[in-house]
Amino acid sequence: MSVSETNLEPIKVLIADDHVLYRAGVKTALSSKKDIKIIAEADNGMHLLNMLKMIQPDVILLDIQMPVMDGIGALPEIKKNWPQIKVIMLTMMDDHSMITKLMELGANSYLSKTSDSEIIYEAIKTCFEQEYYFNALTNKALLTNLKERNNIVSQKFLPQEAHLNEKEITILRLMCEEKTTKEIADMVDLSPRTVEAIRDKLKVKTGAKSTAGLIMYAVKNNILSDHL
Repeated sequence: MSVSETNLEPIKVLIADDHVLYRAGVKTALSSKKDIKIIAEADNGMHLLNMLKMIQPDVILLDIQMPVMDGIGALPEIKKNWPQIKVIMLTMMDDHSMITKLMELGANSYLSKTSDSEIIYEAIKTCFEQEYYFNALTNKALLTNLKERNNIVSQKFLPQEAHLNEKEITILRLMCEEKTTKEIADMVDLSPRTVEAIRDKLKVKTGAKSTAGLIMYAVKNNILSDHL
């Protein structure tokens, strides 16, 4: 199969939500989109994890509040066992600390369940193509959390400041510009695998648990200011 044919395949989406009517509504709303295909549905986190042993979607729409196992419990398991799957959290709550926690656990976006179909569609496409979909909810939460951390624990982290080399700083800046792994690899003349290895090393050096955590580290330590 050629690359062009591969690119024409629809994005495979799985919806995990305990409300049948909400799942049906999202399915109906997205049914007209030819580049997205709903391949499965789960009604709780445990059901979802069992399904993932047999089928792997590109993107999961994951409700936070579900019986048996909720989205907060399922998210780390998904990211540990299937790190390539993008996860968009769905909720009725606008909780800044919860949004930040979920982003640090590896969530690729966070949407209100009242979001219309075009927003959901845009989030799925953007997460699939660029890893993250940031919106007013996520941006406000990350910035609020960042300010709180700066005020409360800036002194605590001062002695542990990571020493990054020039290549690591370059790659971190490109990540902050929302470049994909392949784009970064082409720009710094390295293989995508090497870029991923450097990204993992950056997480160890900075103590970040996810790419969102790395971006927060870059903002906090003014790594972008010299560049802009």
